[in-house]
Order: sequence, then C-alpha cells, then structure tokens
Amino acid sequence: MNDTSTENKPPAPEQQERIKSEASWVTLLRQEIGKVIVGQKYLIDRLIVGLLANGHVLLEGVPGLAKTLAVKTLADCIKADFKRIQFTPDLLPADVVGTLIYSPNQGEFSTKKGPIFANLLLADEINRAPAKVQSALLEGMQERQVTIGDKTFPLPTPFLVLATENPIDQEGTYPLPEAQMDRFMLKLVVDYPDREEELKILDSNANVSVKHQVSPVVDAETIFRARDMVDQIYLDNKLKGYLVDLVLSTRKPGQYGASELDAFIRFGVSPRATISLALASKAVAFMNERSFVTPQDIKDVAPDVLRHRIIVSYEAEAEDVSSDDIIGKLLETVPVP
Repeated sequence: MNDTSTENKPPAPEQQERIKSEASWVTLLRQEIGKVIVGQKYLIDRLIVGLLANGHVLLEGVPGLAKTLAVKTLADCIKADFKRIQFTPDLLPADVVGTLIYSPNQGEFSTKKGPIFANLLLADEINRAPAKVQSALLEGMQERQVTIGDKTFPLPTPFLVLATENPIDQEGTYPLPEAQMDRFMLKLVVDYPDREEELKILDSNANVSVKHQVSPVVDAETIFRARDMVDQIYLDNKLKGYLVDLVLSTRKPGQYGASELDAFIRFGVSPRATISLALASKAVAFMNERSFVTPQDIKDVAPDVLRHRIIVSYEAEAEDVSSDDIIGKLLETVPVP
C-alpha cells in the first residue's frame, strides 16, 4: 500500500521555486559575516543551520579561534535582541535567569529578569562555571520559558543559545552535564585556520585601529518564514529509515556490522538526536536551495548532531577512540538507501 500522507509526497516544482526565493538571504548573511570572519565556512554554515532548525549550538575550540566573534557577528547581522553572559566560577543561577528583589517601600517582591531574556544568548565559555549554573539554562533551552520564584515567564521568540567552550583538558573547566549536552542540537569543533586563511587574518586585522562593521540583513519575520519552509522540506521514507538506523547503530553497533565498537560505546544517543538530525538535514537542504533531503545532507550534519551525545566507555578513552571516530565508522558501515 502506497503512503499517501502529505508529509511523504514528493515536492511540487513550485515549492522548489519558493525555497530558492526564501533562501536568498542565506547568501547575504554569509557575505556579511564574511566581512569580519575570515574562512570558517563550516562554522558559519552550522550557525545558520541552528538558526533555521531552531536548535541551540555549542562551539568547542581553543581560545582565539573567533568563536565568540562569530556569534556576536551573527547577532549583529540579525535584527534581534542579543545578550552575552561571560561564564565564570563565581557566577550564580540568578545571574542567568533573574531573581526576585524585595522592595521595602512597596512591601513586596518584584521580578528582575536576567540576560536569558533575549533572542540570541551567547553563553561564553560555558564550561568555566559549575554545573548548577550551567543547569540554570536547561528549562529555557528545552521549554523556551524560565521560572523565577513561583512565576513562569515565556522567553522571546526566536530564542537561541549559542555557547562556546574550551576543550575540557584546559585549566579551570567543568564538564557539562549530559542532560544539558543533549539540549544542544549541534556541537561544532572549531579547528585552526590553514596557512592561506591565517595570512588573510593577518592582513585584515594587524592594525591597531581596525574596526569591522556589519549591517543587519535579516529580521525575525524572515527567519520564521524560512523555518516554515524548512518544515516542508521533503524527507523520503527510505531516508527516514536510514536516519533512524544511524541513530540505532550508536546504541547497538553490532546489529549494523560494527561489533568492534560495542566495547567503545557506553551510551548511545537519545531520541532527541533523531529529531535533531532530521531537522538539521532539512535545514542543510534549504540552505542548498533544495526542496528535498539527500543522503549526503544527513551524512554532512550527522557528526555535529551525534558527537556530544555518544558517551564513550573507559576502554575507548584508554585506546584514544573518540566519538568522532565512532561516528565515522558508523557512517561507513550503515548502508545508504
């Protein structure tokens, strides 16, 4: 029996034209960010994926790789409210979400909202604060609301957490709780620029008075329209099966011909990863002005969706096997339809 649901019908030709039209701002945004950020195409594209798929993004890399600058530049290119929190060991949860303040004159408490009430929240060096502060973001990241005292307040829309962190082996860092890691749709590993990019960075920044200016090129309404289009991107049933097989292979790799990985995986990824992988793949298709998802879209974004959700075993740590190594092997092993 054929599937006649709207969700699995191939896209009409006019939808392709609409997506091409609606996605035109992506190129403008890339160009505008490129005025400040040299190279880092992968980083910029994944930040846009998070924006399109309504998913939080975690950026990991050593200091000085323009992680914070990239997020701030993205915010400057969008007509939206931007706040930044510098995470430090002495930060308190109230410094993030807000608190109740007692007024002796009024004889009552008033609510002082924290910096989490923004469209784009930069959580800078998030792993330099203890777990109780990191966990203060959990409710907001998942439910787009926060509770202060006995009242619950909705967060602005859109609401996106873009967090940076230093590698965990650096001085003064705390590991993020697994529950919070799972709230991030994507985890990006930002690497050093190559020689050509380093020369461009030198040419454009080796000046005491250098000041890069960008202009807003997209507003919240345009992002909402684009998200509606992302929801309509066609994901074939065979690709849904492939996507689910990838997720299941992180839990029971032996069933997918990768039994050598059984000893290296302590916990596989959660069903939240399945949803995130589907949404991120659709966002990649939209950015490429396509009305349908390809297997390559899924493969391209799978490491960013899965790497922080796979908990490796002690044996993997002893043999220096990372979650990226595991994902690479699974992408080779799980058959593509």
